[in-house]
Amino acid sequence: MNSGDAERIQRLKEARGRIKSEIAKVIIGQEKVIDLLLTAILAKGHCLLIGAPGLAKTMMISTLSKSLALKFSRIQFTPDLMPTDITGTDLIQEDAESGRKVFKFFRGPVFANIVLADEINRTPPKTQSALLQAMQEKEVSAGGMTYKLDEPFFVLATENPIEQEGTYPLPEAQLDRFMFNIYVDYPSQSEEIEIVRTTTSRYKADIHTIITGQEINDLQDLVRAVPVAEGVIEYAVKLVRKTRPKETDAPDYIKNYISWGAGPRASQYLILGAKTRAVLDGRPTPEEADVREMAYPVLRHRLVTSFAAEADGVNADEIIKRLLEGSKV
Repeated sequence: MNSGDAERIQRLKEARGRIKSEIAKVIIGQEKVIDLLLTAILAKGHCLLIGAPGLAKTMMISTLSKSLALKFSRIQFTPDLMPTDITGTDLIQEDAESGRKVFKFFRGPVFANIVLADEINRTPPKTQSALLQAMQEKEVSAGGMTYKLDEPFFVLATENPIEQEGTYPLPEAQLDRFMFNIYVDYPSQSEEIEIVRTTTSRYKADIHTIITGQEINDLQDLVRAVPVAEGVIEYAVKLVRKTRPKETDAPDYIKNYISWGAGPRASQYLILGAKTRAVLDGRPTPEEADVREMAYPVLRHRLVTSFAAEADGVNADEIIKRLLEGSKV
């Protein structure tokens, strides 16, 4: 990295603080969630958010988009939602000059910088795949034409952990396209008091833009240019490989509690997340501690637990904790 990159890293560190200050005008607490969202955006990743209703997930993303000067759209996923309701559709229009009938493509809500897919597991797989294809390919095909999505492009999908009746859980292969699986917890008592005080008053926040879309594109390139020590990469890969029960050096609890471990994409996201976390902290290169910090959101949705784990009440987070501690059963 050159001296110019070092200056950009310091400016990003300062910008991070200002962005969080802007979001704090509306959202009380949830600092770790906000940090992970910023990390995913700069790493060109997508997020799956798990949390109970009423925890201000939509408002958090909307406020974040304002502070980053990004176009925001929200899609409420329902059982009757069609793929074209997401991507857009061709409609017959009359040409003003010739009077002839022609097809014109009307863009759907996926044509935004930040897309909130609310309760993505409420809609059937065919509609889910329309969004997931756009996430992967950053483009939409309709009527024999291909339309590129604007960059930066970031999808945040939410799932309600309470109501599971009539839902369509995402298959593991589709879950793997999300960089992070983030848990949104309830606020503390003091935070909840402040939330009630501000939301039941006449207070209205004025959100200022801190970074533009073009600056985010440049910062995404900066993250890719961050050097990583070979030992840190090896640590990330070894951590992921230990989640696979067929590996000879996998711990006994992995062989007992895991049916399928994480794939190579997990190793990639651990390093990308670690690099981004280092940059956001103003550091020129990540350490093993950064990889460990990324382990929970990167791995928890990539571990397919066995019946034995369910019977013993062991979840993915407990398994990740054991991996990080190096404990054995």
